[in-house]
Amino acid sequence: MLYFKPMSGEVVCISHKEDADGIGAASLIKQAFGGSTKLVDYTNMMDILEGLKNESLQTLYICDLGLSKAIQDKFIDVLTALRNKGVEITYIDHHDIDETIKKKIESLGVNFVHKTDECTTVHVYNTYKSKLDGNSSFLASIGAITDHMEDKPIASSLIEGFDWLFTLLESTILAYIITSHQKDDEYLVNLVDSLSKSMYPHEILNAFEFVNQQARKITEAIEYIKKNMKLMSNLACVDITGYDVVVVNFVPGLAGKDVGITYKLRPENGIYVLSIRGTKSCKIHLGRLVNTVTTELGGSGGGHEKMCGGSIPKDKIDAFLKRFDSKLA
Repeated sequence: MLYFKPMSGEVVCISHKEDADGIGAASLIKQAFGGSTKLVDYTNMMDILEGLKNESLQTLYICDLGLSKAIQDKFIDVLTALRNKGVEITYIDHHDIDETIKKKIESLGVNFVHKTDECTTVHVYNTYKSKLDGNSSFLASIGAITDHMEDKPIASSLIEGFDWLFTLLESTILAYIITSHQKDDEYLVNLVDSLSKSMYPHEILNAFEFVNQQARKITEAIEYIKKNMKLMSNLACVDITGYDVVVVNFVPGLAGKDVGITYKLRPENGIYVLSIRGTKSCKIHLGRLVNTVTTELGGSGGGHEKMCGGSIPKDKIDAFLKRFDSKLA
């Protein structure tokens, strides 16, 4: 399919760099509209957005980046400044967002694609599929699987068109490639470029080597968790500083708790980065809870009902864990 792709200086996509949903969404935007990609996490998201006020651009896409109470007002200020400069903005996301903030975003004339019932990559695919090639639905399927949203209406219909085991394999490969390169933004931007050209994850250079390395690190981290996790009244938690792997999903099962938390120190920022997971038995919306508790303690957070995260000043980690645990009762 042929369509106009603007020059890289005219279009910018900012997306979440930590998982396949954010990377996948950026890749589909790249395929549809060209331009340049900036990948962020929640610790530097606002700094990157603030920097755009001094750049020359015509169109901005913001993908898979939820808003915590701690940053939502600053986020609105940046969007206002960019809109006043005539920048066309599209914000595509699926995280829980305060209704008041949603109305403010829409009042700015932002193209706002937001529903919590599908992952962001599926939203991007469904919105721009006329501009995307045939493999784009496969990347959307990967985004849904890695975000644990494969049973949602659009996602499930897309996934049905592919072999389940192959899709699961490709999802795992991409997730592990992304996790193993979190400190290499240049690599991740190049990964977006490769995926935008319809490469399968297993075709990425050294893909299986990265998977093997990551699997070994995860195995080591699981053993560490078994020996070092702390049991509280309603959750289990463990400090995983030094481990560059996503292992929070193992904590509830290993501990026999409905909620598991891992936290990792970032000394350069003076914060602990939090990852939180809940089982199906957990009845509390963890994304809303972490948003509230982290904001009360000078941090930020948010996310889905059972999958979320945030950050907290390093001297507030104990207070956070105690307060979070008490509110799960």
